[in-house]
Amino acid sequence: MKKFVLYFLAPAFIAASAQAATIKIATVAPDGTAWMREMRAGADAVKKDTGDRVEIKFYPGGVMGDEPTVMRKIRIGQLQGGAFTGGELSQVDKDAQIYSLPFLFRTQDEVDKVRAQLDPLLKASFAKAGFDVAGISGGGFAYLMSVKDVRNKDDLKAAKVWVPQGDHVAEAGFKAGGVTPISLPLADVYTSLQTGLIDTVANTPAGAIAFQWHTKVRHMVDLPITYVVGILVIDKKVFDALSPADQKAVNDDLAAAFARLEKINRDDNAQAKIALQKQGVEIFTPNAAETATWESVGADARKQLQAAGEITPEMAAALDKALAAARSK
Repeated sequence: MKKFVLYFLAPAFIAASAQAATIKIATVAPDGTAWMREMRAGADAVKKDTGDRVEIKFYPGGVMGDEPTVMRKIRIGQLQGGAFTGGELSQVDKDAQIYSLPFLFRTQDEVDKVRAQLDPLLKASFAKAGFDVAGISGGGFAYLMSVKDVRNKDDLKAAKVWVPQGDHVAEAGFKAGGVTPISLPLADVYTSLQTGLIDTVANTPAGAIAFQWHTKVRHMVDLPITYVVGILVIDKKVFDALSPADQKAVNDDLAAAFARLEKINRDDNAQAKIALQKQGVEIFTPNAAETATWESVGADARKQLQAAGEITPEMAAALDKALAAARSK
């Protein structure tokens, strides 16, 4: 009888031990976008490379709530991770918004050189905050897009400008320009454009189309306001419970997906910019004097943010050094 019980229980024990560790990840990225396609491709690779020991399940389109809600669900174990913009993650790690400082970068080449130096520092910073960074991908430059024509600071001051909820960097940037922005969750932007609560937003060209904002705006200012990054984080307690081999597979496969995504984003943004024009969005390019004015606003905002401790001194110093090196070459 004892042997029978042991034999009977053995298959169940083996099945339980072989059960996949499921990592549930929330994101506001809409289903059907390149973000979701590549993240799911990365998840498929993880499942294959771990022999089905690790399964990653995504919840797109903001169905799990905004960033504070998702973080609360991660803390209680309902979720194990999330894919956010840097600004959305600033409540977890202030340095998450380092690439999104206003009017910081002039070219993609500058971004690439700076990120080569700062990405490892950012991952280490998140590890201290209790998260593994499985992927970082550049979403591209964000531009001002508006219902009414915006060509200078005075036009912007008269506008109803949106900033992401909790994004102190974006808020500081606009306030440095004399603008009092309206803070809303990303998921509320489309409806708020419909109702007129806001009339000016900032996003990448591809992002504006993905979220359908392009159907509401009529103008775009061809001057990069900020650089958008997407960061996928996993609760470190969950990540550390995986075997070293499975940890490597998760990070390698998701990092590869985010690298592919970055190339796609660059191509998509170039095509989206053309598509916006074809759909009647007027693109205005400011002159050198106006550009210099906004770069000055960005410099003032960065000083205020550093003084307020919104960026750590160590990361600010690393940024200044990397940016100076990128521009000297």
